Amino acid sequence: MASVISAADEERLLKGTTTIGIVCKDGVVLATERRATAGSFISNKQTQKVFKIDQNIGITIAGLVGDAQVLARYLRAEVSLYRLRRNAALTAEGAATLLANILNGNRFYPYYAWLLLGGIDAKGGHVFSVDPAGGCIEDKFVSVGSGSYIAYGLLEEGYSRDMSTSDGVDLALRGLTAAMKRDSASGDGYLVHVVSAKEYRELSDDEINKRLKALKIPLPPPLP
Repeated sequence: MASVISAADEERLLKGTTTIGIVCKDGVVLATERRATAGSFISNKQTQKVFKIDQNIGITIAGLVGDAQVLARYLRAEVSLYRLRRNAALTAEGAATLLANILNGNRFYPYYAWLLLGGIDAKGGHVFSVDPAGGCIEDKFVSVGSGSYIAYGLLEEGYSRDMSTSDGVDLALRGLTAAMKRDSASGDGYLVHVVSAKEYRELSDDEINKRLKALKIPLPPPLP
């Protein structure tokens, strides 16, 4: 299949960030690192790259921060309106289709953002990769960003369809750590969200650090 975006646009999108989405038997794991860059300059070390959209849906962002943040707000508003009108949660597939339609409708003046949407619905867990032209592809694990090529090595080796979200979190942390070691645009800590049928949960820094210690991964340096 041919690329749905130009090589120049893809290169621009993949200059920074490592994001990961993993479907597990009991939910979905969404994880990123925290660094934002402007060329070779590290512009921020506490960037929020994972957003809760609804109780059953979250997204990760890669690309231009402004475009990605606007899309997150746009999608959250539309999903909230759907819940109010229908008195029911939008499915993960429906949210991914909505996001893809928003992006495709702006393809001639595009948002420079590549998002992963993960969620739970009656059919189980889902992770969708949604590119700037509105291409939407579902998979069991996905990574986007300049460090994704490195993270995929860990994901390919460690993924199992019957793994728990606890195992998925550990795999995501290992993938992010590998990416941060070799990709200069990825770094400065970890963000991890877990979506299950019971709850949407953001792991605290203490929880993440405990897991890093158990995995024998050095802790990120504390921010000033």
